Amino acid sequence: MAGSGSESGVACTAVAGDDPSYDGCGDAFAQLSGVADAVLYEGYLLYPYRRSSPKNRVRWQFGVLLPRDWVEADGPVTPGISGSADSWYQQTECLIRVRRPGAVVRVRVRYLQMQHKQVQAAGADGRYHPVESLRTDDGTAHLTFDEAVPHEVALECPLEDLLRGECAADAGAPPGEESEPLPGGAGQVLRRREEVRARTTVVAERLTEDVCRLRVRTEHTGRAADARAVRGDALRQALLAAHTLLGGEGVEFVSLIDPPADLREHGRECRNEFTFPVLGGRPEEPGAAGRAVLSSPIILPDRPQVAPESPGDLHDAAEIDEILTLRTMLLTDEEKAEARATDARAAQILDRVDSMPREVFARLHGAIRSLTPAEPPAAERSAWWQEGADDGLSPTTDTVLVDGVAVGGGSRVRLRPRGRGADAQDMFLAGRTAQVAAVFHDVDGSVHLAVTVDDDPAAELHGWYGRFHYFRPDEVEPLAHADAPGPADPDHPPRPQSPRPRCPADRPEEGRLDGRP
Repeated sequence: MAGSGSESGVACTAVAGDDPSYDGCGDAFAQLSGVADAVLYEGYLLYPYRRSSPKNRVRWQFGVLLPRDWVEADGPVTPGISGSADSWYQQTECLIRVRRPGAVVRVRVRYLQMQHKQVQAAGADGRYHPVESLRTDDGTAHLTFDEAVPHEVALECPLEDLLRGECAADAGAPPGEESEPLPGGAGQVLRRREEVRARTTVVAERLTEDVCRLRVRTEHTGRAADARAVRGDALRQALLAAHTLLGGEGVEFVSLIDPPADLREHGRECRNEFTFPVLGGRPEEPGAAGRAVLSSPIILPDRPQVAPESPGDLHDAAEIDEILTLRTMLLTDEEKAEARATDARAAQILDRVDSMPREVFARLHGAIRSLTPAEPPAAERSAWWQEGADDGLSPTTDTVLVDGVAVGGGSRVRLRPRGRGADAQDMFLAGRTAQVAAVFHDVDGSVHLAVTVDDDPAAELHGWYGRFHYFRPDEVEPLAHADAPGPADPDHPPRPQSPRPRCPADRPEEGRLDGRP
């Protein structure tokens, strides 16, 4: 039993993640386990898995929660959805539908705790002395290196209690030290871990009779041993690759990527800081709701999956298995020996690669899962590959109807990326206003609008050089002239105010769509 309770007096239970009483989410969490482990070990160790590799000297880039005084030594952090920014907290907000009385919410906070592996040689004086490497009489090399130990804290809270106040529990990890003797009395391996202090709070807010907003916030509550220490030293007190799993009984979770229309506004009001919550489950499951959520420090789609062709935990379970397997096969014996001495996970990867059957390796070549039957071109239109098929198309003057409004070059729109499969980068532009530069007809018959974002400092230059964002007509909202910032005259687009390359007067500037110099 970990810590439990809160200042508001709301009772909750914090149990070990492998406690049998915590299996109520069962299959829902099990379906996410492979992806969650991939997130947990993302960046733990990079190809070519050797300590001497420069890539493995800068590790743990995602989901890092450090002491607040260290993070804010140069000023407060800027909240973001997710990514590689270090922070002292993570906050997840999501929507849940209540399906029956007595609903229970279950939360798992998972992370790695850094562990320093120090190789020590036995001296003539009978004492151990730290060394960078040591080879024992059996020929095995041992290297000093930073490892990590996984931790998981689970909270179980009745939803009615969460609606009355916060449920909180300690989410830290104790310090530790273990020693392992090396063969022949050559020395020992000493492993040390520093204490990690953290706390997780869970609270719910009722939005409608059957819809609630759930907030899970994990904060680093310790102080840095040295607020000006280098990052590598500060990581010894950090939560690494921190992420959260949410499930429960009598509730279902609503997608924030593709919410149903009646919950879209509530979804926009959710504030996720340094995390990105996505639904768990199988890709073929229909609907915009599921039984579990993975709130990840890495941007993922709803219902993410580890490729079924992958024969286990290869290359952190999140890399390009075939390419890295081939490159791992090409490591020299000396390089493989160093990788095995660097870390036990590297040794496991080498073992899997060295023992992989040919038919298993062949499956890593990949699979196409998105094929759909090809539709023949419309009878009234020539196939795109035929000469003249694009006659009559003019990107800068063509228009397309959006909500009954003709939208074309010069039109002002508000960006509303939506629908399953929306590009993650487009989601960052949701709600922003933009100017349409052109209407493009794709070879498959679909239409896309090329736009420049209004408050982009480089918008004018992007327009000159033909670098645009692209959205479908159903992903934009036409703006009335009074609501549109700036001019909307397609015949006189704004001129760039910053210097631009000059071009010969006898030909249009390269990249322009309208042919103007």
